[in-house]
Amino acid sequence: MTPNNESAAALVPPSPFAAVHISPELDGRDGINRAMGNRPQIAATTDVDAITAWLARFIDSPNTFSNYRKEAERLLLWSTGVAQKPVSSLTHEDLLVYQQFLSDPQPAVQWVMRSGRKVARTHADWRPFAGPLAPTSRRQAILILNSMFGWLVTAGYLAGNPLSLSRQRARKPKPRVTRYLDDEAWSEVKLAIEALPRDSDREREHYFRLRWLFSLLYLCGLRVSEVTQNRMGGFFCRRDKDSEERWWLEVTGKGEKTRIIPATHELMVELARYRREKGLAPFPTPDEPTPLLLPIGKQTRALTRAAVHAIVKQVFKSAADRIRARGADSESKAQRVEQASAHWLRHTAGSHMANNQVDLRHVRDNLGHESISTTNTYLHSSDDARHRETEAHHKIGW
Repeated sequence: MTPNNESAAALVPPSPFAAVHISPELDGRDGINRAMGNRPQIAATTDVDAITAWLARFIDSPNTFSNYRKEAERLLLWSTGVAQKPVSSLTHEDLLVYQQFLSDPQPAVQWVMRSGRKVARTHADWRPFAGPLAPTSRRQAILILNSMFGWLVTAGYLAGNPLSLSRQRARKPKPRVTRYLDDEAWSEVKLAIEALPRDSDREREHYFRLRWLFSLLYLCGLRVSEVTQNRMGGFFCRRDKDSEERWWLEVTGKGEKTRIIPATHELMVELARYRREKGLAPFPTPDEPTPLLLPIGKQTRALTRAAVHAIVKQVFKSAADRIRARGADSESKAQRVEQASAHWLRHTAGSHMANNQVDLRHVRDNLGHESISTTNTYLHSSDDARHRETEAHHKIGW
């Protein structure tokens, strides 16, 4: 059955570039790099339409969508405003000039946000850049645009990828992770939570929510997006080969990949405490829709990623203030804790598991660094070994 126009339109997200105004001669209808004489696989007639079709593939991954839109929008504005060309007319040489532009977007008043200000994209003071891009950020921008151009070629919209001529650098080994908390700093964070008041009902709820959130981020190594997008119904219990009941948490994470994570005894204790504070049964039912983390009060909606980030940052600030109060000698330690973010807890979890002799294959699977093989669905003995090691060596120690 062919969908009607209204239902088909509902499947296409609204243009992410609604605020960008492009004159007809620059919209790409006559771009010199447009593919001719073939059967395009997308219905786009302009560059904005084509880029929107590319972005639509990432609509279910908010972080990816936001980052990819940012780079596409920057190129679109530069191409039509500075190079005075449609994106579909850009050459290899144009993109070499664009890479230099990324290192120092000028004039700054036109391209760079005023220092210390962060406004919505629809605000009159919004600008595409917060400042010059560092080399790593420039490389990331070009990788994203290379992916975009490659997809538009495959889709039959462009004749060729102007970035494919760029020199391919040998991939360097990933640097050692440095954005994590050592044992001393992690202890300070837990002490800052333990020092919170809990005299009133609201204070108690806030305290137990923080214990639960930090247990979830540390013991499971979750990303913030995994905290906000998954539900309590992901917890399940099954017996291992020794007939011992073990709890697990199934989450869907980056790239829509699903993994199961050992829900240790410590984690389940914190879950039960948190749920009791919210007036819920100690353990969730299968497929229960309750979000993993809830607002203070009676609402049952999921928190936003920004809200969770803010909650975590406030705890780090409190811990840093406690360290700083000990005197000038503690300033460097305080600054490091203050710099930490929610993602540092994921790195902290991985570092602590590895340093405490959890098998690196189990660390990999706990964090979801690689997709879990279909065969592993049947290897319950391997899963059980991962659970035992995580339970024995990875503890929060409230």
